[in-house]
Amino acid sequence: MIIVRPIQANDYEALYQIAVDSGHGFTSLPVNEELLRNKISHSEVSFKAAPKQPGDQGYLFVMEDTDSGEIIGTSGIEAAVGLNSPFYHYHLGRVVHSSSELKVHNTVETLTLCNDHTGVSEICTLFLKENARVNSNGRFLSRFRFLFIAEHEQRFSDTIIAEMRGVSDTEGRSPFWQWLEEHFFSIDFPTADYLTGTGNKVFIAELMPKYPIYVSLLSKEAQGVINKVHTATEPALRLLESEGFCRSGYVDIFDGGPTISAQKQHIKSINQSRQLKVKISDVKNDADDDSSSMQQKYIICNSKVVDFRALQAPLTICDNDRYAIIPQQLANHLMVEEGDTLRVIAN
Repeated sequence: MIIVRPIQANDYEALYQIAVDSGHGFTSLPVNEELLRNKISHSEVSFKAAPKQPGDQGYLFVMEDTDSGEIIGTSGIEAAVGLNSPFYHYHLGRVVHSSSELKVHNTVETLTLCNDHTGVSEICTLFLKENARVNSNGRFLSRFRFLFIAEHEQRFSDTIIAEMRGVSDTEGRSPFWQWLEEHFFSIDFPTADYLTGTGNKVFIAELMPKYPIYVSLLSKEAQGVINKVHTATEPALRLLESEGFCRSGYVDIFDGGPTISAQKQHIKSINQSRQLKVKISDVKNDADDDSSSMQQKYIICNSKVVDFRALQAPLTICDNDRYAIIPQQLANHLMVEEGDTLRVIAN
């Protein structure tokens, strides 16, 4: 059975390997033992907390094959970014240069360093091992987060963002960063990306240009990748767009990749998920004759926090969409009993 659960301290080795496998541009998982262990510890504290509003909590989950015990992926949610360290973006804007006397009217795109997303929630740190990219595991690893948010709304802000990985090659070279490196930084993209992942963002404030950058002054290669995603990120972008996320005029300061956003109440999986009471039975369609029943594959999660569990499986819904009938084995994986509440959405 493939399940998603909160990360634990003994998952460190698996998380370290994921950090290695994810490669350049995956800022949220630097290959650094101390930082990865701190990230796990911070997540464990966050799951145990009971905040009434979003704060300095970071929820990191792992996807586990319970048959083999292998950790095959990870996914996370930051409750409120930028509270303890600056959260930088470039805002894409426009400046108009116009002269009525000369009959000249030019619109120029600009990039302005900002902290506009401070305090919003972020879905992040999604990575699935290549051999596990089957049976809709990728969709599951992304979408279950919205069920967790729906179940625990007070922990998250009204705005949810996602930073999409921008264009870079297998060696970690980013056309966008190369222009910045040449003119302002003198350090390569993997180094800048790693420093940011370790929380060392002072150099950004110290070296990043303080005034808006005219996009037309960038190299053609750099201009060509602004607001574009890495080829490996395109499926994730399409999935989030289908959930209601859209480009919001902000891009990453290192690779120029888009930051997409959505209002919590407009996200499809939050709106369309529903709560059902558990009925445990090993008999399919165990429903009264006058009850409507159906069976379809769903993403299913319990209503817990520390003991959160999610999985995808066929599900029988009956009694006017009030009850979910699941076998005992599934109930065990979800850590629920008869009468408990599940949140589900068709996968």
